[in-house]
Amino acid sequence: MVTPGARVLDVGCGDGALLQYLAVTKGVDGRGIELSMAGVRAAVRRGVSVIQGNADTDLADYPGGAFDYAILSQTLQATQRPREVLDHLLRVAAHAIVSFPNFGFWKARWHLVSKGRMPVTPGLPEEWWETPNIHFCTIKDFVALARRMDLVIEKGVALNENGTVNRLSATGPWANLLSAQAVFLLRRRDPKGGPVPNGGPNGGSNDGRRP
Repeated sequence: MVTPGARVLDVGCGDGALLQYLAVTKGVDGRGIELSMAGVRAAVRRGVSVIQGNADTDLADYPGGAFDYAILSQTLQATQRPREVLDHLLRVAAHAIVSFPNFGFWKARWHLVSKGRMPVTPGLPEEWWETPNIHFCTIKDFVALARRMDLVIEKGVALNENGTVNRLSATGPWANLLSAQAVFLLRRRDPKGGPVPNGGPNGGSNDGRRP
């Protein structure tokens, strides 16, 4: 989903593995924000440019249109204000790439129905008292929020528990039941009612500027 040479902000970048991969394979100009100092140190050891920060509060400090892509990987459900975070992602970047565990996955449903307890699955491995996740959502919930925010879903990919792509469209009728995770490529709709042209305000190109 990321074009070569793009300017990328990875929010909740963890140990920087994704940014390192994108730098090596696509030559991106990448930056990261990570809440934990352990993650920041690990990312720095990888040679990734990263600062300690909180998605809920620190995205507001970034100028609009500074990036081509803002990535929020497996982090949305751990934010205090998911809608505001999505809004900031698409303020600072032309595109947002968002992935999250699907609480509507059949194994999560079955665990809750059969045992009467919060699900513990490969995609949701922590017990309820220690999980960083505070806003569980399903694929259908996320699609509904995107529509409510009038965002364009350019692409939706459904994933299995091990992260491999399955054959279901993330916006199709069966993904919410049969997919453990999903990843979406989003952009804003332009004021005239159509989708923002590909690449958004920066045209998807890397002009060498840095925020």
